[in-house]
Amino acid sequence: MRRMIDFNCEGNRLVGSLDESDSTTGLLIVSGGNEIRSGAYAGQAAMAQHFASKAHPVFRYDRRGVGDSEGENGGFESSADDIAAAVTAFRNAAPHIERLVAFGNCDAATALAYFHAGLAIDALVLANPWVIETVGDAEPTSPPAAAIRARYLARLKNPRSVIDLLTGKIDLKKLATGVAKAAQKEAPSGIAVRLADALSGASVPIHILIAERDTTALAFLAAHSNWGAISGVRLHKVDTASHSFADTASRGWLYRQIQDAIDQT
Repeated sequence: MRRMIDFNCEGNRLVGSLDESDSTTGLLIVSGGNEIRSGAYAGQAAMAQHFASKAHPVFRYDRRGVGDSEGENGGFESSADDIAAAVTAFRNAAPHIERLVAFGNCDAATALAYFHAGLAIDALVLANPWVIETVGDAEPTSPPAAAIRARYLARLKNPRSVIDLLTGKIDLKKLATGVAKAAQKEAPSGIAVRLADALSGASVPIHILIAERDTTALAFLAAHSNWGAISGVRLHKVDTASHSFADTASRGWLYRQIQDAIDQT
């Protein structure tokens, strides 16, 4: 059974959806970007239905200023109070829960890493964590160097690309610009540094899920390669370019990884 839950966050009315079930391990889904709680193409609603069918209660919500919730949308870096309020609302609405696993994709993953400490969260599942710096609300003007390198490597493995180069179908000026960008050594972003600190200081199990050909994931992997091993953090990868694991194969893989995290807590 799915029901609506109203709860308070800093004087604002937030709205969540609870898929009820009997298990003592619940799943909290935190939306990324400015997505409403149903997720892109209702992907998070489908995820909630799936795990509720496996007996796990699931809670999703709209943070302040998004969807049905009141308040000002301050972005993921201002969502600490929203996450804390959602954890409290979930546990109040489903008091039989003994353990809580929290899932987020993209900047929701980064927000969970930043803000989970001190909350009644027992494990994190973080998909394609966001580490790319932007100016204000602007989108990145170009993909990070790590993503460009991966793209060129894939093209070099394709014999068709060599033919296109020899027959003039590839713009040499654009190619030179791309190669120069790919060769750049990027300094770690402030987000990446803060994320590494948050992961290193975590006291709960953390599962990081990576869509290997996704631009956001590639930027994270480039940052991650400079960190070394972090105790308690497990990295899992799947061969897809889908940021939201939208294809059937990667969606099934995503669900299995979340279920493994639930079973291990």
